[in-house]
Amino acid sequence: MKTFGIDPGSDRTGYGCIETEGGRHHLVICGSLSAPARSTFPDKLKHIHAGLLALLEQHQPECVAVENIFYARNVRSALKLGHARGVALLAAAQTGLPVSEYAPTEIKLAVVGFGRAEKQQVQQMIKLLLGLDVVPSPHDAADALAVAICHVHSATGPIAERASVAAPLSPLRSWRDYRP
Repeated sequence: MKTFGIDPGSDRTGYGCIETEGGRHHLVICGSLSAPARSTFPDKLKHIHAGLLALLEQHQPECVAVENIFYARNVRSALKLGHARGVALLAAAQTGLPVSEYAPTEIKLAVVGFGRAEKQQVQQMIKLLLGLDVVPSPHDAADALAVAICHVHSATGPIAERASVAAPLSPLRSWRDYRP
């Protein structure tokens, strides 16, 4: 099963695609999309939308998972982030894929085993779960991969049920429990 994760941001949007076979996750692609620094905000949104749409069409995942907003420093930041999430959701909807949304604490709980885990703990767990030599960079890409892994580990939805019937995943309670 291929799952595409998105960590939306108005300056940089992280993306990551994983393929899950049995209890193993494999990295397909990850990275981030960012428009040139002097771009107008509408041009940044257009760049994010076009980039995500192209990636979704190229990699043909079965589903898309997007990180939800949990807070912002100010209203202006929240609105910009909401616009970036909107174009990410639009790109996924245009491909006809099922879309799921997860709160940051839900993602950390699914990946690390602790809903208030530090960013570094999440990145290290992503590295371990995907069998990578280095932590995915930039951090937005690691966050997007965490969203995708959260979706696979989630017990809700028809895709997760189909994956668990095919080969049950052994849930990790904490990143300390991981054994290669």
